[in-house]
Amino acid sequence: MVRSSARRVRQGGVAVAIFTTIALAGCTDATPPAGAGPRPADTKHSVATSSSTSPETTTPSMPTRTPPTAPEPSRPAFTSSVEPVTAERLGATWRTGCPVGPEALRLVSLTYVTFDGGTATGELIIAADLVDDVVDAFAELYAARFPIRRMTTIDAYGGDDDASMADDNTSAFNCREVTGGTGFSQHAHGVAIDINPRENPYVRGEVVLPPDGVDYLDRARGRAGMILDGDPVVRAFTSRGFEWGGAWTTLKDYQHFEG
Repeated sequence: MVRSSARRVRQGGVAVAIFTTIALAGCTDATPPAGAGPRPADTKHSVATSSSTSPETTTPSMPTRTPPTAPEPSRPAFTSSVEPVTAERLGATWRTGCPVGPEALRLVSLTYVTFDGGTATGELIIAADLVDDVVDAFAELYAARFPIRRMTTIDAYGGDDDASMADDNTSAFNCREVTGGTGFSQHAHGVAIDINPRENPYVRGEVVLPPDGVDYLDRARGRAGMILDGDPVVRAFTSRGFEWGGAWTTLKDYQHFEG
């Protein structure tokens, strides 16, 4: 219980009212006497709760939340498969008298990256004893996101190497003569692969094959699908014993690897 009383004193001839507040411990009846005005305890409580510095009324700042980053879409895994081939499957790319028979060759299906960043499955026919190295090399190309225009066995072009190159087709086995010479090409043995012929043309003097490969003669300006000295494509094959035609001196065959 709180009791207030008042007494008057005189200071300098002026009557001054002095309120005395007596707190009675343990009392709950805090009704002030009539005419005593607001209780000091109530006034103090009112000021405390209205103060902007009161801990009870301070609104804590909300922590800043960083929106989660959207996960990168998953890419299909590199896959490959190998199966025997027959003379019928080789079609126009093989004939009696070629340096190797169908039994020495294998059809390899493998995943590659397309020029639009997607994936596709292509086919190559190569010598049986190079299968593991070729598959491993193309797995590295896939991991490096190196794009390939298309990859189909050259029997789809009737065994015509010029037509295959004009279509920017990556290919391997084809029982044909060496370009610009006589005798069987390494392709006739199943040990050579041509990758993106348009972006990586065969160049000998004024001869450029395919002809629209002239747009890619400037090898200092690298573009998608080009094979350049020391790049992941060259390393993937040369580290496995393949020779790169882009390193030759009498001519340049930028598309060509042979094992």
